[in-house]
Amino acid sequence: MSAHIVGLNSCFSVQRRHISTGSRPSAFNVLRNHMVLDTLTVVEGGFVHFLGGFTQTSSGPGPKAVVFTGCAMDHVLNIADRYIFSPYVYPASWPEDGALRQTISLWMVTNLGAQLIYLGFGALSFYCVFDHKLTKHPQFIRNQVRKEIQLGIVSIFWMSFPTVALFFWEVRGHSKLYDNVSESTLGWPGVLLGIAGFLFFTDMCIYWIHRCMHHKSIYKLLHKQHHIFKIPTPFASHAFHPLDGFLQSLPYHVYPFIFPLHKVVYLSLFVFVNIWTISIHDGDYRIPGPLIYLINGAAHHVDHHLYFNYNYGQYFTLWDRLGGSYRHPSALLGKGPHDHVRKLMVHAAHTQ
Repeated sequence: MSAHIVGLNSCFSVQRRHISTGSRPSAFNVLRNHMVLDTLTVVEGGFVHFLGGFTQTSSGPGPKAVVFTGCAMDHVLNIADRYIFSPYVYPASWPEDGALRQTISLWMVTNLGAQLIYLGFGALSFYCVFDHKLTKHPQFIRNQVRKEIQLGIVSIFWMSFPTVALFFWEVRGHSKLYDNVSESTLGWPGVLLGIAGFLFFTDMCIYWIHRCMHHKSIYKLLHKQHHIFKIPTPFASHAFHPLDGFLQSLPYHVYPFIFPLHKVVYLSLFVFVNIWTISIHDGDYRIPGPLIYLINGAAHHVDHHLYFNYNYGQYFTLWDRLGGSYRHPSALLGKGPHDHVRKLMVHAAHTQ
């Protein structure tokens, strides 16, 4: 009986090696163009066992092929390979499943994607949400927006290198990401539980990492760059020292190595956390009444920039309350940046 080893080391490519002689079956062309594979499997017969389950292969005589789910980046990178990298970027001699090519592809997609999210959503928030009267605040520094963007772009560039190392580890199949809801032991409730777990875990970890960044032995080396922006704009969201930014993003990447998570949910959450980070720097301090004590929004976070040792949380106020660092937003007490600017404008009008 002939067999094929389908090498699935890549999330976004198909590696093929023949054990026996003979022509390549058409199923491989289908796999090349439409499927994504993620482990090394010898396929013979109609079914193959994998991680305690089974996946049906092509039926009929001859060599068989099997399709498994990939990692969280497979959809993005498979499209990039198919339409950009293979036809226009890489020479044909570079196999799609090669470690070097995978690493370079991941870096390009990660860096470009993060920059587009930062600049695109940052600009949208800056021009459509941010109150430009805040630029009149005395603590809004000269050329601040330009400085925020410059630091943000440089930070994302350097952060992408260690981030790609983690994505590469996912690509090699070492995470607990899954492709189909049926792969969750709890089904849809398991998917929803994964979302809740992700938010709780990352909020907890970022709180403590962020708080550590304020320790006097670390602050001046890393986190101070972010805190020069006392009245932040949306572009301050990613304006960190690269190591500071990466350490605070680490919980997002660690979670799927510890807990199961649907890969589309993971990609969606990755985009969400970047947009959320922009939103808590957008100067819109309105929060629906019942959520004031639960959600760590822009009103809470601007007090962190202004008063330093409060409101370290990312999404929720839970860990600030437990850690004794919660401060009720001054903007909601009539003592926030808008109020200060308003008083200055009234004073200026009276003196003219």
